[in-house]
Amino acid sequence: MVFFRNFKGIFEIQNQSAVGNAEVRTNEKIARLADLSLNTIVKVENGVNTNPTIETLKKIAKALNTPVEDLIK
Repeated sequence: MVFFRNFKGIFEIQNQSAVGNAEVRTNEKIARLADLSLNTIVKVENGVNTNPTIETLKKIAKALNTPVEDLIK
């Protein structure tokens, strides 16, 4: 069984680090970059979807420019 991190924390960290680069990634932008629905991003971020597929995680990681491993505990 795989346990996932608090995605809200991941998204906040990404946004904080992006501020210096003048590119804050909103959920809408993450959804667009990941080619996922905004609903999917919000559900993963808020812990409603506690078991996202590896494909979803790969897409989110790519959109956040972070390794998939950073999204997994």
